[in-house]
Amino acid sequence: MTEHDLLYTLALQHVPNIGDITAKKLIAHCGSAEAVLKEKKQNLLKIDGIGSVILGELNGTQHLVEAEKELGFIKENDIKVFYFEDEHYPEKLKHCIDGPIVLFQSGNVNLKKQRIISIVGTRKITSSGIAFCEDLIEKLAVFNPVIVSGFAYGTDITAHKAALKHNLQTVACLAHGLNQIYPAVHKKYMVDMEKNGGFFTDFWSSDKFDKNNFLKRNRVIAGLSEATIVIESAEKGGSLVTADIANSYNRDVFAVPGRTTDSQSIGCNNLIKHQKAHMLTTALDVPYILNWKLEDDKKPVIQKQLFVELDDTEKTIYNYLKENDTQQLDTIAINCNLPIFKIASVLLNMELKGVVRPLPGKLFEII
Repeated sequence: MTEHDLLYTLALQHVPNIGDITAKKLIAHCGSAEAVLKEKKQNLLKIDGIGSVILGELNGTQHLVEAEKELGFIKENDIKVFYFEDEHYPEKLKHCIDGPIVLFQSGNVNLKKQRIISIVGTRKITSSGIAFCEDLIEKLAVFNPVIVSGFAYGTDITAHKAALKHNLQTVACLAHGLNQIYPAVHKKYMVDMEKNGGFFTDFWSSDKFDKNNFLKRNRVIAGLSEATIVIESAEKGGSLVTADIANSYNRDVFAVPGRTTDSQSIGCNNLIKHQKAHMLTTALDVPYILNWKLEDDKKPVIQKQLFVELDDTEKTIYNYLKENDTQQLDTIAINCNLPIFKIASVLLNMELKGVVRPLPGKLFEII
C-alpha cells in the first residue's frame, strides 16, 4: 500500500471503539480507510452493526496527527507493514475475522508456502516440559516448519531457542510495539531471530504496555498457524486462550498430557478431556494429523541392507513387520512389548532412516 493509504489506515486504527472487525466492515463499505474517515456519520450509521458509540470519535483530528508520528517511527526503523488485503499479508491470518488490519514486522520472515505451527504453554515450564519441547522441534526439523510463539518466559523462549538451534524460521508475536522487547532479558536472542525469522505485532510504538495486550496478541499466534501446540498449562492461562482461539479458527490444536497430580498439566489434560485438542505424545503425531509428507529431496536415499544401522528396538520392530507385513501402530506396540509413546518415536526414526513408511490409518510397513 502507498504511504498515503497507510497514513489513513493507521488513523482509522487509532480511533477508539473501532476494532479490526469493525474497521474491515467500514473499509468494505466505503472502499478505503481514507473514505471511511471522510464519510458523513449519518451514512455510516446505516451500516448494519455500526452505532453512534462506535463512531463517537471517528472524526477527531488527533487520529491523523498520531498516525503521522507512528508512520515516522515505521520509516525510521525500516519496519515492514502488511495491510490485510495485501498479497504479502500472512495467508492464514487473512482467514481470521479479527485479524489485524495492519501487521508490523521486523526481521526476515518468509511464510509463503510454509508449514507453520505455534508452540505455547506456561511460563513456569518444568524440566520435562523443556525436554519434550526440544525433542519435538528436533524431530520435526526434517519437515522444516516455521515455529511461532510469544517470546515470553518458559515455553515460548524454549521453542524459539530450539528452532534457532535447528536452523528453523521462528517468529515471535509481541504484545507491544517494536520499540521495545519484553522481557528485556530476551534481547540477546533478537539478532539471531531476525536473521531467520523475526517479530510480528499489531501494537504501536506509542501503545502502553499492559498485561491485557497478551490476550489480544494470542489471536495472532493462533491465526498465523495451521496448528497450535500446548506443551504445559495450569488450569488457567494464556496458552489455553490461544488454544480456544485456534479452535474458533478451525485450526488443529495439540496438547501434551501429564499426570493428574501435576499442576502444570491440568490445562492440557482438560483440553484433551473436553476434546478441544489432539493428545500429543510424540513428534510423529503432528505430521500424521496434519498430513505432512516429506518431500522427495528430503527423504534419505539409502541402501538399507548395507548402510542402515538399527538399534535393538528398531530391529525388533523391523523383524516383526517383515514377518507380519503391514500393521497398525497399536498392534506393533503390543506385539513388540513397547509403550505407545516410545513406539511412535522409534517408527519416526525408522521412517527417516528409510526402512519403514507410514500409511493411512496409523499403519506401517517396511520398505
